[in-house]
Amino acid sequence: MEKFNFTINGCTVEAVQGETIMQAAKRAGVDIPRLCYTEMSNTGVTIKPVTCRVCEVEIIADGGEAKIMAACVAPAKAGLTVHTKSKAAVAARKQRVENLLADHPQDCLACSRNLNCELQTLASDLGIRKINKGDRNNYPIDESSPSIVRDPNKCVLCKRCEAVCSKVQTVNALECKKGEPVVDTRTGKAMGNTDCVNCGQCTVVCPTAALTIKDDTQRAWDLLNDPNKFVVVQIAPSVRSGIGEMFGLGIGVDGEKKLVAGLRQLGFDKVYNTNFSADLTIMEEGTELIERVTKGGTLPLITSCCPGWVKFAETEYPDLLDHVSSCKSPQEMFSAVAKTYMPTKLGVDPSKMVCISIMPCTAKKYEAARPEFKGNTDLVLTTQEIGWMLKQAGINLATIEDGKFDAHFAEAAGAGEIFGATGGVCEAALRTVYEVVTGETLASVDFEVLRGFEGSAIKTATVKVGDLDVKVAVAHELRNARVLMDELRAGTSPYHFIEIMACPGGCVNGAGQPSACSSTDTVAARRDVLYTSDKNNKLRKSHENPEIKALYDEFLGSPYHGENAHKLLHTTYTKRNKDA
Repeated sequence: MEKFNFTINGCTVEAVQGETIMQAAKRAGVDIPRLCYTEMSNTGVTIKPVTCRVCEVEIIADGGEAKIMAACVAPAKAGLTVHTKSKAAVAARKQRVENLLADHPQDCLACSRNLNCELQTLASDLGIRKINKGDRNNYPIDESSPSIVRDPNKCVLCKRCEAVCSKVQTVNALECKKGEPVVDTRTGKAMGNTDCVNCGQCTVVCPTAALTIKDDTQRAWDLLNDPNKFVVVQIAPSVRSGIGEMFGLGIGVDGEKKLVAGLRQLGFDKVYNTNFSADLTIMEEGTELIERVTKGGTLPLITSCCPGWVKFAETEYPDLLDHVSSCKSPQEMFSAVAKTYMPTKLGVDPSKMVCISIMPCTAKKYEAARPEFKGNTDLVLTTQEIGWMLKQAGINLATIEDGKFDAHFAEAAGAGEIFGATGGVCEAALRTVYEVVTGETLASVDFEVLRGFEGSAIKTATVKVGDLDVKVAVAHELRNARVLMDELRAGTSPYHFIEIMACPGGCVNGAGQPSACSSTDTVAARRDVLYTSDKNNKLRKSHENPEIKALYDEFLGSPYHGENAHKLLHTTYTKRNKDA
């Protein structure tokens, strides 16, 4: 590829044919402000709709007149002279941001994105101290979704949400209609009445508070302060990998034990580990896979842990729902068992028990609201929300002593730990399926080929289980799920088992995580927390968990077939019509 040189702020910069000034500058370590332009490194998607023009720079070509152009689309060319901080360039950017602020609500102090807003940061960096009043919008705030709040008044028309919804998730729930000043839903309906799968990735890329996670912290406080409620809480595996970021502990730090202690101080009556019910999920889903393989059932079997993926399947592939596992997610398995088995163990009135989940995922809020799960999980808080609550209570995880989970749901295998990373559910299932079918001990429980999001977007492997070659596939991001489902619909799928997670990188990069971002390094660091915890766990296989064995012996019966197991741990799906 042809290489050439040009100058930025008097320094020589090397570029290659086809690069923009923005791309070349970034490689050279030159920062150019941007708003609509976004590089999602762990998805390979670059968003550059050229709407905000905050990245304007001064360009002089071949000794000609200086021009102000957007660096995100202006091509790098040999001999160009580029100024990013000249008087004209700074003035142009400042004018763009002032225009955006003039039409923007002036509620920064009460805004959920205060001090974490890209527009606010740009204004501060540009030294804007006075805001003119423009034609501010007065759109109604859309709170119809159980997971996401849409405030069109704060939309800056960057189109990032539209891009991630269409290019990464291929849901196409959001759209910027020609001539409209804000991004709307594609159908014009409220968010809760669209094809939105509640993955929340739109909230991750939104630079302002036009799209945010629904804040349920007040509901949680009300439940905790109700003397007539016995409130138990479960913590999903990925939460441990992200919560520390909110308290200055750094990226890739395991904050689980400190969070357990913090939750006790908040007033939760019992603190439990969702990893336990992840083990329960493997027992049910693994047995379901064995049944389908050995008795001629519908194959491939596809995981059902991710509620964003489940709704996507219900809407986009309703004809293939018999391939999706009937197992409830670990969240719903936990709550179902907690409200039937635990009251007797604890001597608690079942009518007083409340189950709250802490999840890295916004779609879990939607899952808990599904009619078929009514009465199970009473409330879902994201990692961000529980961080806010701890801060409100003056509890600092950086200084708190470690805590321990409560008994009964405390024991968890490493297999449950890795659910939060893409490929983890499939790997955990294979550990159990192999040993149950063959009666032999796995030489290595680490299925490295299924790990990570580097390289191919879809990971595949063939695992020898007795006389059978079990073919598996793992996909994260719904655009990759679509590839596997289209293959299945065409009758060419070679797989026995498929794992699908909606979010890039899996649950560790769920929209409910703090500082939710598209940085490959951050997502990898969170993922490694889970694999390290698994590696250090003496118990690494779900079927060897003694508390799981006791639960089946005392209450559930045999996996998949026991009366209580089938009643409490399995569900059915809804064929949904796609919005016109």
